[in-house]
Amino acid sequence: MQNLSCANINFSTPLARFTQHAMNPNKSLEVGHDAQEVVTEVRHEEAVIKAGALQNAIFNSANFSSIATDAKGVIQIFNVGAERMLGYLAEEVMNTITPAEISDPHELITRARALSAEFDTPITPGFEALVFKASRGIEDIYELTYIRKDGSRFPAVVSVTALRDIDKVIIGYLLIGTDNTARKQVEAEQMKLDQRLRDQQFYTRSLIESNIDALMTTDPAGIITDVNKQMEALTGCTRDELIGAPFKSYFTDPARAEAGIKLVLSNKKVTDYELTACARDGKETVVSYNATTFYDRDRTLQGVFGVARDVTERKRFEQALQETNVEMESAKSAAEKANLAKSDFLSGMSHELRSPLNAILGFAQLMATASPTPSDLQKESITQILQAGWHLLNLINEILDLSVVESGKVSLSLEPVSLSDVLSECQTMMEAQAQQRGIRMTFPKFEQPKFVWADQTRLKQIVINLLSNAIKYNQDNGQVTVDYTAMSSDRIRISFKDTGAGLTPDKKAQLFQPFNRLGQEAGSVAGTGIGLVVTKQLVELMGGFLGVDSTVGEGSAFWFELRSTPTPELKPVSPELAMTKTAIRPIDAPQKTLLYIEDNPANMKLVERLIDRRTDIKLLTAVNGSLGIALARASLPDVILMDINLPGISGIEALKVLREDAATAHIPVVAISANAMARDIEVGKQLGFFRYLTKPIVVEEFMATLDLALRLNNE
Repeated sequence: MQNLSCANINFSTPLARFTQHAMNPNKSLEVGHDAQEVVTEVRHEEAVIKAGALQNAIFNSANFSSIATDAKGVIQIFNVGAERMLGYLAEEVMNTITPAEISDPHELITRARALSAEFDTPITPGFEALVFKASRGIEDIYELTYIRKDGSRFPAVVSVTALRDIDKVIIGYLLIGTDNTARKQVEAEQMKLDQRLRDQQFYTRSLIESNIDALMTTDPAGIITDVNKQMEALTGCTRDELIGAPFKSYFTDPARAEAGIKLVLSNKKVTDYELTACARDGKETVVSYNATTFYDRDRTLQGVFGVARDVTERKRFEQALQETNVEMESAKSAAEKANLAKSDFLSGMSHELRSPLNAILGFAQLMATASPTPSDLQKESITQILQAGWHLLNLINEILDLSVVESGKVSLSLEPVSLSDVLSECQTMMEAQAQQRGIRMTFPKFEQPKFVWADQTRLKQIVINLLSNAIKYNQDNGQVTVDYTAMSSDRIRISFKDTGAGLTPDKKAQLFQPFNRLGQEAGSVAGTGIGLVVTKQLVELMGGFLGVDSTVGEGSAFWFELRSTPTPELKPVSPELAMTKTAIRPIDAPQKTLLYIEDNPANMKLVERLIDRRTDIKLLTAVNGSLGIALARASLPDVILMDINLPGISGIEALKVLREDAATAHIPVVAISANAMARDIEVGKQLGFFRYLTKPIVVEEFMATLDLALRLNNE
């Protein structure tokens, strides 16, 4: 520490003298100065120094402006904060202007008018307006707009204090201001938020009040907290009367109403809960009550939101409809029973006829191939037996098909089907029948593959039936022309034109009536008259329609339309799949099990061929969902591959069963389906399928999916 010299210290003050004594303790204080007096003076001087330092800190603060004026308002002090906020230097304003000259003049006029009215005395819109209250000893803090040197403006909060001398005479004014910009911005944002909230509340209330149903909210105890106008009308009570009252009090069965509230709290919602509201005037209204629980932002239960829809008229209508439809329902039931009895009879008859027919045809075939070879006469007899037997079997099949179609029990497996392949197969099957009468069949040549959305088996049945009719009802040495036409971008027409006698308009009108052979009952052409009926219904079940164009003397053209589909592509097998079996699976590696649930034989065969290339996978198969579930529980496969459209239980239902079973819940289930729309795929993933593959499958994608599923199951 630097030594202090007594020569540099002014000893005229008590603090100085005290300091001198402290530096020279052996020297006594001057006579006449008591030690206690010196200490007191020293403390007073220290307080004055501290006050001065504080004063300097305040006036040098950059955080707020301090402007002091004389009694006339002329600025005498302009601190650092004032310089920073207003852009003026102190010397530019001191002894020059008043604070009124840096304030918004319009605000001064407004303030002067308000003060004049408040104090009933004229006040000049200038500096007087700024200090009027302070000059009268009234605390005054107000907002005004300061104008900077550069002309820019900012809001400020100003506190005004009158400065007085020892005689209480005003010698000036002190104006302390803070920049209020940030607070104004906050206030503006808050105002916007408040307005949005008010708008939202208004919108919400408008929605509630505009609803045609009675709306109400209750607390968890069932006490009404809010209602709309419809609830007021339903009960005959005002909103104020309803709020705070028990919900159950406004229904004929309070216990059931209370049970409804408890049911909502338990199940989180309730739907179509029937109650009868009772108004103040005794009017009863049947309502369908739907409700759900609602929560605050912290997910704390707040109560129940309920909707009561007046269903009185609907109930009356339903009652009247039920009463008027009794006879109709009875007649419908009788018709359904008769139709069911007919179907059961046809099905039973088919079964009873097939048993002896099986023996007839079986033994006839044995005799035809017997050794020694039958004689010519025997061969002729055997041929007659076989022709009659096969014809009878065809008639039985047609009758049974009609029974199945009419009962709605027909099962279709819709997928892309090659039209050229179906027509080619049917041409081969019908060629012999056409040659017997010298009829020439012409089929189209396909430059590009054509595919239709159909059940392959049923499509063959349709084509064979139409070809058979075109041959049977044609003239000898006639012609059958088969062709196709694209009707639009997604529909294709397949036609079968013959050179027969044609059909009159009357016969065309009767064409699709069961067992109506259009006058051919006594003719040489055998038949039942139901083939076209079955054909038409099958086409319609596949989303198409069947029609006929005919001219008497020229022939007829039967046609049907189906939805066309893009050509499915099957990518070539990757080189990895073509590797040898020993290269695919390491020695002693455990074999994984794949369960494939599929009712389509062609699809099943494809997967079997693919899995033949994977020695690391053992394939199990099931032809329906129920069998697949049983097999999954018994074998616990590593992966399940499942079709969506399965007979009996669907793939979606089977997935649900597997997921609910603890033993099979962990097994990845891959969907494979011809439902290839984006929505179908998304729904499948949401339901819990590991992956959703669409038909036709891409081999590389198929194999990669299996590998991923197997790897997942091993983790």
